[in-house]
Amino acid sequence: MPTAEHNDGEGEVIVLPAVLDLAAADGFLDMLRNKAAQNGSLRLDAAGVETLTLPCVQIILAATKSHNRISISNPSAEFVAAFKDLGLNWTVGGEESPAETHDPCSEPVQSSEPVQSEMQEPPENQDLLQERMEGNAMKKRILTIDDSRTMRDMLMVTLAEAGYDVIQGVDGQDGLATLGDDPVDVVITDINMPKMDGYEVIRQLRRNPVHKATPVLVLTTESDTDKRNIARQAGATGWMVKPFDPEQLVATIRKVCP
Repeated sequence: MPTAEHNDGEGEVIVLPAVLDLAAADGFLDMLRNKAAQNGSLRLDAAGVETLTLPCVQIILAATKSHNRISISNPSAEFVAAFKDLGLNWTVGGEESPAETHDPCSEPVQSSEPVQSEMQEPPENQDLLQERMEGNAMKKRILTIDDSRTMRDMLMVTLAEAGYDVIQGVDGQDGLATLGDDPVDVVITDINMPKMDGYEVIRQLRRNPVHKATPVLVLTTESDTDKRNIARQAGATGWMVKPFDPEQLVATIRKVCP
């Protein structure tokens, strides 16, 4: 967690600790968002960061991309390297923020069902209120399945802010039990989980007439082509690599479920 706080006249500054690991991830995002809401803006001083693990990379991505008042300054070499090692670009200058990843593994995998490739155009200003009203009345529902609590929290924040209803499963068995025969608009599942892996989740979904055509996105740390092919053969609609870019994830959901 942060080691020091001060105000430099342009908003609150939080000095990040040397080690941002799994222990530091607990409650990290909520703290950042709450402080940004209280202070109007929040700058994270990353000069002293020596270790940055995947959960905290994901939290920083979610925080900076879902809240335009949160920024990063003075990133250490280790901070920058943590993003580069995960296939993310780091842009230094001004209010630094992670650039979008161009990892080809994040492109949707084509299934036997055609996937809409074009994004919907934004509504005209005069129609915006009506569309929002209709959207609230027909909010789409997403099931996320991941054994990482941090990842489930990140998905909940990202998807809820994009206007989706979210239900969660803590592993493959729990996800299928939570879902049952209730329809959802999209399923997002990890691959490597206890009790039941993501491949079997997809296979069982495709055996159920209710979920046979439901878009299923795989979100995993895996990037191996053979594993992507297994997911495709099982019936996956798309494949994305962690850490996920919040904007890219929402855009992909909108492609497979307009």
